[in-house]
Amino acid sequence: MKRAITLTAVLSLATLGLGSCGGTVDGASRASIKNKGSDTLVTVAQAWAEEYSKVAGGTVVTVTGGGSGTGINAMINGTVDIANASRKMKESEFQTARAAGIEPVEHIVGFDALAVYVHKDNPIESITIEQLADIYGENGKVTKWSELGVDMGDNDEIVRVSRQNNSGTYVYFRNTVLGKQGRYKLGSLDLHGSKDVVELVEKTAGAIGYSGLAYANEHVKLVPVSMNGNAAVTPSVETAVDGTYPIARPLMMYTNGEPAGAIKEYMDWILSSTGQAIIKNKGYAPVSMD
Repeated sequence: MKRAITLTAVLSLATLGLGSCGGTVDGASRASIKNKGSDTLVTVAQAWAEEYSKVAGGTVVTVTGGGSGTGINAMINGTVDIANASRKMKESEFQTARAAGIEPVEHIVGFDALAVYVHKDNPIESITIEQLADIYGENGKVTKWSELGVDMGDNDEIVRVSRQNNSGTYVYFRNTVLGKQGRYKLGSLDLHGSKDVVELVEKTAGAIGYSGLAYANEHVKLVPVSMNGNAAVTPSVETAVDGTYPIARPLMMYTNGEPAGAIKEYMDWILSSTGQAIIKNKGYAPVSMD
């Protein structure tokens, strides 16, 4: 990514002992790091940025959401320094990046249990990956709760809540539940943000949706999930880290090349005990439970 840095800024940075840094630098000698992407990560990314400003006053981190694909494209286009992603980059994205002179480097910053949410009054006790595929998949036949042995009274029709296709959550759920070649059934309510999914499920008796564990609250119900005949597992920080929850995923940040300067300092801080405590407090699993 090409940077335009004034002589005054360079001299000021040298005086501060910062040297050549990643990100841009303004006339007041403050490094600026632009961070964009995953709506799953946006809440914790904002928390990281706010806390980091207290310990590194010379660096300003700006955070926006928009989805993993949006962040990755912005990193490829050179308009941001860090792309947040709740899915791995596609090979086609790597090819586009390299053609533009960008060399993406992946950094795992935490883990998330992609939870299945239903209305708090839904009596369902657990659900299998196969049942989820029958609900969400293009060839799935399940459209009513009674077909799963669940009595929802007058709210028997299943209301499928999903994400828009620029979302890493959308891609990860599809790959894990429907298979990489699988397709979603038409007719779902496709929402922009992770929080929006949980809010709609909370207000809709017959709804089912998927979203990050960090968006759980007392007004919705988390459904334990089973796979390959194993016992159903409840999503949690612990089950995301140990891999027993079947829809757990890494959360990533991508940079153009190995980070240096202010960007490296920020990434190192995110992976420090302080940064990892923040992601855990936000309901995600840290890189290590040590």
